[in-house]
Amino acid sequence: MPEQPASRHRIFLLSPAHAGGERAKLLLRPDANFDLATRLRRGGAALGEVFAFISGLYFRGKLAYAQAFAAPPEGVPGAFVIGGGYGLMPPDTVITYEQLQQIASIPIDIAEPRYLEPLERACRILDEIAGPECDFILLGSVATVKYLEPMFAVFGHRLLIPEEFIGRGDMSRGGLMLRSSRAGTQLSYVPIGKLTRHGPRPPRLPKISRRTGSL
Repeated sequence: MPEQPASRHRIFLLSPAHAGGERAKLLLRPDANFDLATRLRRGGAALGEVFAFISGLYFRGKLAYAQAFAAPPEGVPGAFVIGGGYGLMPPDTVITYEQLQQIASIPIDIAEPRYLEPLERACRILDEIAGPECDFILLGSVATVKYLEPMFAVFGHRLLIPEEFIGRGDMSRGGLMLRSSRAGTQLSYVPIGKLTRHGPRPPRLPKISRRTGSL
């Protein structure tokens, strides 16, 4: 599928890291003394950095891809992260230890008003300030309604998903986005209604070289 017309703006919406997992618990340990944990307790750290630590390759891929290919309207951030209880937050938003605890305490579930209502409100505000010539690309799971349903209700057919995500797990998506951002090649975006999970699984990506860090 060809890329979206250059005249249209493009904002990326990043699904959150699992803030209740083991790496999040490590970061929230009161006696944790590594750099990120110390900064989080003493004054705060960027949400993107925090979620990249919690999620690893998958979230690093999202951040790199959004930074490489965002094309937002003037004055609007090119990417937003879903934050439990906070709706949508730019990745460079500084959050505190207490805020991360709050995010971790709120289930990412459309039956949870503390998650759903701030997200719906943030989507409506973003839709208004970005305007009708802007598309919104979700970098997240294509197999769950907890992101798709509230966002589609606001953005409609301007809510797109990378077609190459179909059939891939989180780690594979993360590697794919890192490779695409470094190569300067965008993925193919399709409306939610055109997604299909049928057909063969995509080929596995080659492993990242630990020695050089190259892909």
